[in-house]
Amino acid sequence: MSSGLDIESLYREFHLDIYRFSLYFSSNKQDAEDITQETFIKAIRNRHMLRDHARAKYWLLAIARHTAIDHLRKKKLKSALPDLLEKMTHQDKKDTLDDHLLIKELWQEIQSALLRIKPHYRSLLILRGIQEMTIKETAEVLECTELKVRVDFFRAVKILKKELQVLEGVNEDEKRKSNSRG
Repeated sequence: MSSGLDIESLYREFHLDIYRFSLYFSSNKQDAEDITQETFIKAIRNRHMLRDHARAKYWLLAIARHTAIDHLRKKKLKSALPDLLEKMTHQDKKDTLDDHLLIKELWQEIQSALLRIKPHYRSLLILRGIQEMTIKETAEVLECTELKVRVDFFRAVKILKKELQVLEGVNEDEKRKSNSRG
């Protein structure tokens, strides 16, 4: 390649990071695979934009973030969320471990809450909270200042907590209704 960028080695080294980010962002394996593939296609087309090979991971994550936002806009995933959650909850009928089910239920609540948060805050929560990137790394991926990352991450956590409380309240109401019928 003319730019000296070996996309195959970048893929081997970072595809899992890009896939995980995409999966957390979209909450859908097929979408995550599509976003990951599209990210690397864009990276090939724009390889001349990568100035510092040491920053390749952050460059790829920034591409993945933009790709995920575009992908979800096109698909309008938010409107299909209830159907997706329904499918996810009925997939593993043979798995009866209480702990596994509780963890899965909590993860689904977190995913549902994440999908209700605007993309910028969702990206912050994924990069800082789930992938445990530093403030500096997150700022580079999101192309903003470290101060903005700090302030917005605080806000994003607050919003996520609020969304989880709303979901918890809805789930409690559903449990009460089903218990009163039984």
